[in-house]
Amino acid sequence: MHPQNMEEQVKIIQRGAAEILPEKELLVKLNRSQKSGNPLKIKVGFDPTAPDIHLGHTVLLEKMRQFQDLGHEVILIIGDLTGMIGDPTGRSEIRKPLTREQVLKNAETYKEQVFKILDREKTHVRFNSEWLAGMTAMEIIKLQARQTVARMLEREDFKKRFAEQSPIGIHEFMYPLLQGHDSVVLQADIEIGGTDQRFNLLMGRELQQNEGQEPQVLVIMPLLEGTDGVKKMSKSLDNYIGISEEPKEIFGKIMSISDDLMIRYYELLSHITLEELNKLKKGIENGTVHPMEAKKSLAMEIVARYYDAGTAQSAREEFENIFKNKGLPDDIPEYTLKDGNEIWLPGIMKDSGLAASSGEAIRLIKQGGVSIDSEKWSDPNKKIPAGEYLLKVGKRRFLKIVP
Repeated sequence: MHPQNMEEQVKIIQRGAAEILPEKELLVKLNRSQKSGNPLKIKVGFDPTAPDIHLGHTVLLEKMRQFQDLGHEVILIIGDLTGMIGDPTGRSEIRKPLTREQVLKNAETYKEQVFKILDREKTHVRFNSEWLAGMTAMEIIKLQARQTVARMLEREDFKKRFAEQSPIGIHEFMYPLLQGHDSVVLQADIEIGGTDQRFNLLMGRELQQNEGQEPQVLVIMPLLEGTDGVKKMSKSLDNYIGISEEPKEIFGKIMSISDDLMIRYYELLSHITLEELNKLKKGIENGTVHPMEAKKSLAMEIVARYYDAGTAQSAREEFENIFKNKGLPDDIPEYTLKDGNEIWLPGIMKDSGLAASSGEAIRLIKQGGVSIDSEKWSDPNKKIPAGEYLLKVGKRRFLKIVP
């Protein structure tokens, strides 16, 4: 067991958490674990519905790593079976199910990325198809009998869809039951999840109690806001920071967040101690620490975590060259024009990878995020004569267009 005393352990677990339910039971479990020397079983589930992990996903992973460092047993559940149902949380419509091939392919990518944070040797990876796929019809009916339709309709998303007379698939009711059943099978002591998972996490407690088990304690983590500082980080909202992005992209995106959001990122993502975090907060408040320098330190830490210290230093130097010294990156990629006398920017942005599609490029142009030779370009339909231009998208992406 980690040598830190109980009070220090609780502070580490509380760090950044939105809610711990119930906190008294957490203390009981920690005390018992410390006296017996038996680690607690920490359960966290991820449905591999998409292959890429962003910083929002890592909030749970960082909390898992803290439990590992405190000497507890972390069980990472890859929801290969539940992933094929699709978590209905926050959905206004029935989710299109993924094939098993898609889920397993995404799962492999997930596993590669999570061990950039978790200790591979101390992480037990389980696929919930191990125990869910073999359930008989009678076992599934017995599980369904544990809950009522009225209880399911207490969930905000189900309640809203029911009121709007939007379809709710019967299989969607199974999702929280199956997630809760995972906790029963593993006899989990603690489950970590986001605030949007509160209903599903509580379901695990209820099902454990029904089976005569000691119910799990819930460590509920907030949803990390994206770079806009308003909505939760999401690839679809284009406010995300992917852990597999280019180092300069990660660095630049972190530098673009507000000073208030920076503190939240420090609390949820940084590995600095609680003492160092409190010192940083006081320093910013009394003016002895400049927010820009604190943000650079955070960006360096994050880039170094997913790459290395040398790469992080290079990303910092490039950022300072572009923004502090008003320079340009040394390695601007070139795009050679194809046949034709006119340039249509959305097409070039798509072809060069600056935008995922022409539609996304058009949206970026309309939002004012694109410039040609330092001049804002606001008309996505307007074409320009062939020639040599410097295209800039956002604050950090450049492309030299050459004939």
